[in-house]
Amino acid sequence: QVQLVESGGGLVQPGGSLRLSCAASGSIYGIYAMGWYRQAPGKQRDLVATITNRGGTNYADSVKGRFTISRDNAKRTVYLQMNNLKPEDTAVYYCNADLIATMGRTDYWGQGTQVTVSS
Repeated sequence: QVQLVESGGGLVQPGGSLRLSCAASGSIYGIYAMGWYRQAPGKQRDLVATITNRGGTNYADSVKGRFTISRDNAKRTVYLQMNNLKPEDTAVYYCNADLIATMGRTDYWGQGTQVTVSS
């Protein structure tokens, strides 16, 4: 059974930083892209950043220059370093992985971690 477990969310003041982590575990044969998405109350889930298994990255315009996505393939972990956080970054952040498991190639989601930016 595949699991994605996120950590690192919390409450931070505007201008502060947080680092999110997401570790994949279970019967995994390979991981393609990994990414972070976020969903604010009453809004749809939006892409924040993605990273391919070769390190290619893509960012939402709203986070470019402030957030950095990275991954450790040996640890099956993806990170999101968030700097200069703004109140509009407040949301539940979800990890996503496009991977191959016993059931074949499937998208998996983590349970989400809350990020609140407030003074």
